[in-house]
Amino acid sequence: MPLLTQTALHLGAALVAGGAIGAERTYHGRAAGFRTHALVCSASALLMLLPEYQGAWLGAAADATRLDPTRMAQGIMTGIGFLGAGVIIHDGITVRGLTTAASIWFTAAIGIIAGVGLWGPGAIATGLAIGILSIFRKVEEMLPSQRFARFVIRFARENTIPESDLRAFIEPLGIDVASPSYAIVNEGRDFQFGLTLRTSRAEAYARLAKSLSAVEAIIEFRIEPY
Repeated sequence: MPLLTQTALHLGAALVAGGAIGAERTYHGRAAGFRTHALVCSASALLMLLPEYQGAWLGAAADATRLDPTRMAQGIMTGIGFLGAGVIIHDGITVRGLTTAASIWFTAAIGIIAGVGLWGPGAIATGLAIGILSIFRKVEEMLPSQRFARFVIRFARENTIPESDLRAFIEPLGIDVASPSYAIVNEGRDFQFGLTLRTSRAEAYARLAKSLSAVEAIIEFRIEPY
């Protein structure tokens, strides 16, 4: 097979694999989506093809030099780590983007596989990645888990509900409370109280919001799940 045809085949396979994974990310509204994953996979395959072109690259020195594909693969995966770190967002106590970072890293590995022509493992890995990102999403939603939220509530200073009464209002709903914080806000006119909430009941926060909306002493409140 001519070298250029072989290159096009490898890059095409990498483009299809990366695009398929990226399409799933785009569908779910992730910043690193179709184009990002297609580029990562194609670039990884392209770099793995460099040893095939070492004659044109190194000229007369090619006979005395042999590029090591394994070291090329190590460099690719290390570099992709920096790209993956760029999509991870740390917002207070919330961390987002870990799955997208992992999918970028996995896509680079598939690109390496495509670059060296391991079609079977590459196809299996692509199907595995898409399955993890789509099917496992539904499985994860079905698994029992603790749901955390940051709760902030504000009262007028002369009409503040005691913390003990507020806890007695929240805990019967099956919600555990921790990490209290206190603040005077609105130029000293209001008292703000914050808590970290935890529950295993999916409907608990909605029930809490409905109950709090009926309390006249509350100026405002926020329940922010993470």
